[in-house]
Amino acid sequence: MLAAGDPAPDFTLRSDSNEEVTLSSLRGRPVVLYFYPKDDTPGCTIQAQGIRDAYADFEAAGAVVLGISPDNVKRHVKFKQKYDLPFTLLADPEHEVAERYGVWGEKRYMGRTYMGINRTTFLVAADGTVAKVLHEVKPDAHAEDVLSALAAI
Repeated sequence: MLAAGDPAPDFTLRSDSNEEVTLSSLRGRPVVLYFYPKDDTPGCTIQAQGIRDAYADFEAAGAVVLGISPDNVKRHVKFKQKYDLPFTLLADPEHEVAERYGVWGEKRYMGRTYMGINRTTFLVAADGTVAKVLHEVKPDAHAEDVLSALAAI
């Protein structure tokens, strides 16, 4: 798992607008990378709506918000449109970026074990280093927690 001070691994992923987004191209601005399990599920929807509702505050902080999940571009488009999300969603269907960031791992739910995203957010400083890692993110408090962390970097 990455920690504060580590260089944020660079990546290029396809966005909900079907364009490639490369992390290093965003240098000069703080970036919120939030990894979430699946579009249009209860926790992920609450998390996304919280960011949407506080999006003006993210913009005021100069931050770029990127949501990353294993969903494909088509699912991202539907999710973004359904909930009027103003930020970019990135498709990581092979979970390569999730693995590089250490958030792909074993999960348990109702006695079942499977592999998936462990909900985690990385704040990447303008210089491309990890400024803060938020583990075990609570969807309903996520936006507020991230904004507080952004104010401190």
